[in-house]
Amino acid sequence: MDSAYKNIVRENVRRLFEKTPTRRLEFQAFGKPCVIRPEGILLDGKKEEDVLGILISLYALHAGKEDMVLEPFHAFKDLPHSAPYAGAFAARTQQVLIPRVEAIQKARGTILGHLGGTPGPPSVGGDFSFVLYPFPKIALCYIFYLADADFPASATCLFSNNALWFAPIDALADTAEYTSKAILELLD
Repeated sequence: MDSAYKNIVRENVRRLFEKTPTRRLEFQAFGKPCVIRPEGILLDGKKEEDVLGILISLYALHAGKEDMVLEPFHAFKDLPHSAPYAGAFAARTQQVLIPRVEAIQKARGTILGHLGGTPGPPSVGGDFSFVLYPFPKIALCYIFYLADADFPASATCLFSNNALWFAPIDALADTAEYTSKAILELLD
């Protein structure tokens, strides 16, 4: 029996190739090579028919020809229609990183290399920061503060200025969650 996720991925891929003459799309997704064909999605050579397949297919459906505008970055809670997802976003994207802030700082070179990122711009502050590109036109700016005598460690995730042009709000929340999961996987 096909899973509901698998059916959603198939329908999104069908819709994608209905509106584009190309029969193959290639880009980096979550730091891995991604290929979309009418037969489905391959992420790092593996058929993707679960949540990541849905996120990839939604991105492909929405990406269009517009360019990404990086700054100013936006907090998730400031994006329109984000309120229903704000609690889950904070817990699954930011709070999961807080216990590992020191390890993330030590591994940031590895993280940037594997997930296709750059150091964060000085304008965002923090003890350290970086920008990751889970998709070519969606950037996530992670800002970290190390624990000190007065304050606990913290982690914040911001979105590139026009991220909503390239995915619906729920898919943006999930994209950030899976990017944070990928960061944590690189620490283990």
